Amino acid sequence: MRAALLGSPVAHSRSPVLHRAAYAALGLDDWTYETVECSAEELPAWVAARDASWAGLSVTMPAKRAALELASSVGPRAKRVGAANTLVPRDGGWVADCTDVDGVAGALRAAGVRHFPTISAGIADVVILGSGATACAALAGIHEIGSEAVTLVVRDVARAAGTMAVARAHGLNRRAVTWADLGVGDLVTAKVLINTTPADALEPALAERIVATLPPWSVLLDAVYHPWPTPLAAAAAARGLPVATGLDMLLHQAFGQVEQFTGRPAPRAAMRDALAASVDVDLLQLPD
Repeated sequence: MRAALLGSPVAHSRSPVLHRAAYAALGLDDWTYETVECSAEELPAWVAARDASWAGLSVTMPAKRAALELASSVGPRAKRVGAANTLVPRDGGWVADCTDVDGVAGALRAAGVRHFPTISAGIADVVILGSGATACAALAGIHEIGSEAVTLVVRDVARAAGTMAVARAHGLNRRAVTWADLGVGDLVTAKVLINTTPADALEPALAERIVATLPPWSVLLDAVYHPWPTPLAAAAAARGLPVATGLDMLLHQAFGQVEQFTGRPAPRAAMRDALAASVDVDLLQLPD
């Protein structure tokens, strides 16, 4: 059987490390996993040309919305997030899912987040920096753990309307503020801070100010893992706060993909060990 990662760029991806390790651990020696450079526009025709030898497809940017649109059946998570990172063949069509939700929830649980306490109305227990596709998956992930309220920190509140709609679809109390309007009150109750902005988006001084305002029980999930450490991660480590990374997200989202592709439980330890061996520094939280 065959599987692949589609998107652009994909040459740097660690997904082949995870999937190949999983197939080997499961004794599926004749399974393959490749990377395919594919734009959103090219995705429908490429997927339509696959035959019965294909077990599943992983999809990354910029093709996640296109994957959702071509699917013959869409799972509830992908529908609420508005994007799909997983396509599985079924009954002559393709079923779309979003295991990125598992990536966020799994990374946070591995870092020690088990539940969110009941909070006063209007007080956010999660702050998310950014409003792109990763932020949408983060909203679904925190909802799965039990978050009730979120603050989005964005450059332009008007342009965050789509992400706010995703928060609304998950029943989250939500508000969006600009970076200029981000205040102490937005951070002092946050159990989780999630960064979905690029590696160079935060200056060290700003990152230190943000982390210094967090409560001592807060957890940082930084979707960036290269270059490392990020300014936020360095500041969080200096305070002794738990830190999860984009590699943790990648690891935990891959578990669900492997299970959907193979129909077997994911060999989590083997996948984690393979991913850890492929990076230069120890960035991974242990799987649940």
